[in-house]
Amino acid sequence: MTFKEVFEGIQSFTESVLFAPYDALRLGTESWAMSNVVNWLLSIVGFVAFIYWMGQLKKFNENNEEDRSQTSHGYLGDAPEN
Repeated sequence: MTFKEVFEGIQSFTESVLFAPYDALRLGTESWAMSNVVNWLLSIVGFVAFIYWMGQLKKFNENNEEDRSQTSHGYLGDAPEN
């Protein structure tokens, strides 16, 4: 067994086994938009989650529900007295 055969075996395993899920996601189309439908869906879900999270932060900020009295370092605000 030569080094060339070892590297060809690694190549064969990688292309046929490890990249198989990516080949399945291509959906067999030549269209760029159809090939990236998963990326578009994940981007939309992430954007909606970001907007929701920012809305929740704003709601808690307006209600003054967060305790802002303690800081971990003196340069972030008043340091706790020892």
